Amino acid sequence: MEELLGACRGFYGTIEQVDFSGMDLGFAFEAVFPFGLAIAADGFGNFWVVDLHPQSENWGPIYFACHDAPVILYQADTVEEFLSELFRMFKTPHESLVDDVHEDRLARVWQTNPGVLPYERCLQSEDPLLSAFAGELDESFQVVDLRQAKPGDGFSWGRYGPRTVVKRYGSHAVFAYKKQKSLISRLFGDVV
Repeated sequence: MEELLGACRGFYGTIEQVDFSGMDLGFAFEAVFPFGLAIAADGFGNFWVVDLHPQSENWGPIYFACHDAPVILYQADTVEEFLSELFRMFKTPHESLVDDVHEDRLARVWQTNPGVLPYERCLQSEDPLLSAFAGELDESFQVVDLRQAKPGDGFSWGRYGPRTVVKRYGSHAVFAYKKQKSLISRLFGDVV
């Protein structure tokens, strides 16, 4: 990053803006990225975010945070991979994982909700991280494990509306979001 920042702090023109300086691009989603740093924006309110943590020694991984559809998608392991794919968009045959994630894969994640794990399965899991996380939740949560994510994998953070409660298990790429009760259940409780 020092070498990159020595050459430039960012640029315009590939996507709306790429900035490595830490300038505020207008992104905040502390439940998912408490120490995240937006390094790129598409000009439509969507961002590529470096998932930093207090103990981070490297700049990575990179996620695409979208508001329409409201999804978070894994983009790349490193800033180098992100930039390489970004520049591929402008070379023949113009195929790039940045473009795939930005244009295509968010619709798949929103429509099919892949990889969602029910609370009970996580609670009973032999994976100590999943069972510990589930122990902090209740049966209204669904969990998505992105520890082995590939570009385009992700979750629908707004699956149940703009006030969907989203949680993350520490610095691990394991997330949960709360399934809201139906309007009838909220009005009449569990009697119906």
